Amino acid sequence: MMKIKYIIDENFQDYKKPSMMLATCYCDWKCLKELNLDISICQNSQIAQQKNIEVSIESIINRYFNNPITQAVVIGGLEPMLQYEEVLEFIKQFRQRSNDDIVIYTGYYPEEIKDKIEQLKQYKNIIIKFGRYIPSRKKRFDEVLGVWLASDNQFAVKVN
Repeated sequence: MMKIKYIIDENFQDYKKPSMMLATCYCDWKCLKELNLDISICQNSQIAQQKNIEVSIESIINRYFNNPITQAVVIGGLEPMLQYEEVLEFIKQFRQRSNDDIVIYTGYYPEEIKDKIEQLKQYKNIIIKFGRYIPSRKKRFDEVLGVWLASDNQFAVKVN
């Protein structure tokens, strides 16, 4: 089982390929706390207000494969690394059927989650978007993701 806020079957804004979006449930609000800002200004604060739902990983994967449009999975919403074991289990099961891209949006930087990155390197086509959201920073186009990111300190890396 995986706890999520929602699923978007066809997402075109977070990755260059049509993607299924899984919104994770928890956040430690590190981006805003570091800046002494209120969490209400976070672009994802409304997601946190939504009810958590529990869905079987198998049903998520079947839903993905029953959609002829999607070509990747994006895991984001709040902070996926706070649900790392569930995310890792999803990846393990998904990789039994496909090597399609999996993109993880995290507010952490690589040095903060080295152990998790090392674990993820065993799987093909894993991309991680790193970096805190910092209000008032310039947006930047990320070549790996093929989309604009909210802050110029954010970047994506294919980990394997």
